[in-house]
Amino acid sequence: MKNTNRQTTTRTLADLYRSIDRQHVTTLTFLKEEKDDAGKKTGRLIETVRSLEIYDIRTTREGHIVIKAMDRASGESRTIRLDRVLSYTLHRIPFTIDRPEATTPAGNVIVVRSAAQLIARELGRDYLPAHRLTRSDTTLAA
Repeated sequence: MKNTNRQTTTRTLADLYRSIDRQHVTTLTFLKEEKDDAGKKTGRLIETVRSLEIYDIRTTREGHIVIKAMDRASGESRTIRLDRVLSYTLHRIPFTIDRPEATTPAGNVIVVRSAAQLIARELGRDYLPAHRLTRSDTTLAA
């Protein structure tokens, strides 16, 4: 078991991408939002452990890195924020669950397929201007 607080995010992502490439099961311990009897989120986080077949890692528009995976116990799709993952274990057990078809239009999300792409995306978001600059922009003059 690897604890995410003892290693870099890059190392964690590299391990998770390796499990995707090899199509091996990963057991994640993570925090999820508790729901009340009506299904509404209470704002309280509880620790849970799941064996998952990870099929995608994405960056949301808000800047969160999310893991898309199939739950081995229920067969349902799960989305887990990387910053809420406490620990993980990589197994040599192969995938058995069919993953869902892509239904999200390509323009709504950014698909990241490697740690290098993720780093480039994050640096680009931090250092590139928020709007397109033109030669007529005089607000940039010192």
